[in-house]
Amino acid sequence: MKKIAVLTSGGDSPGMNAAIRAVTKKSMYHGIEVYGVYRGYEGLMDGDIKKLELKDVGSIIHRGGTFLRSARSEKFKTEEGQAQAIENMTKHGIDRLVVIGGDGSYRGAQALHKKGIKTIGISGTIDNDINGTDYTLGFSTAMNTVMEAVDRIRDTATSHERTFIIEVMGRHAGDIAAWSGLATGAESIFIPEKTIPKSEMMYRLKTGFERGKTHSIIIVAEGVGSAEEFATYIKENSDYDPRVTVLGHIQRGGRPVAFDRILGSRLGGKAVDLLMDEVSGMALGLEKNEISVHDFDYVFQKKKADELEEISVLSSELSI
Repeated sequence: MKKIAVLTSGGDSPGMNAAIRAVTKKSMYHGIEVYGVYRGYEGLMDGDIKKLELKDVGSIIHRGGTFLRSARSEKFKTEEGQAQAIENMTKHGIDRLVVIGGDGSYRGAQALHKKGIKTIGISGTIDNDINGTDYTLGFSTAMNTVMEAVDRIRDTATSHERTFIIEVMGRHAGDIAAWSGLATGAESIFIPEKTIPKSEMMYRLKTGFERGKTHSIIIVAEGVGSAEEFATYIKENSDYDPRVTVLGHIQRGGRPVAFDRILGSRLGGKAVDLLMDEVSGMALGLEKNEISVHDFDYVFQKKKADELEEISVLSSELSI
């Protein structure tokens, strides 16, 4: 193996730069040329491919986002788009690729694998919704970002004796809401995998204030509904006047925490090891603190929600 390429695709996540850095430096250590693909699969089709040097990955491990930039691509889903991407890789003499991203990115990687390009996937997404890994790259940082925001909001909620409804990311996965809700002591948490009746939320609010609580925090994953909808429900069924905060894309950015920097480095290094061993069509994750390797078909299976259910139940028990 003489040449390897790396790209980031889909939504950015903290720790992607650490993974790119690891792929680049480990490859160079073994005498392999590394090429960065800018703007994900769009860049692969457009030929936006540049040979990376050590200076290109210097001082990036602490930066959020991805210096290779990212984009979503509908065209790459077509046979024409994939053929164009492979042609550009062939021009550079590249037949190995590390793809850092989520489910959609993995499907693109699998398509290239089936067409003869050796590919390894690294789970980079803040949603933590990838099967075959306990934690995805960027999830820990996103969860900490939410936790810090909620801690700040709680100060204001306490000062003004108010209820705050905080909407977090998670259209199909409630990991951010569940984990950050437990970490911040939220009174109610709403996630797609396990919803509770809004009447239960009202019961917790009323009994809490009756026993002297001065504020309440409710965390809602965007896949369940908007924070505004929940605020309207509370206003229509009580005398409370809740406030809404939508954290939005603030959850994606920021300096990666130590866990994501280390995880990105471990996954990036392992990806190079596998490609050197002629392994392809596999996705990397972390299970029981060990690097796990699963084929893409396994990763595409729905992630078990047992852990989230446990967290939701515990959060309910601790909300009294």
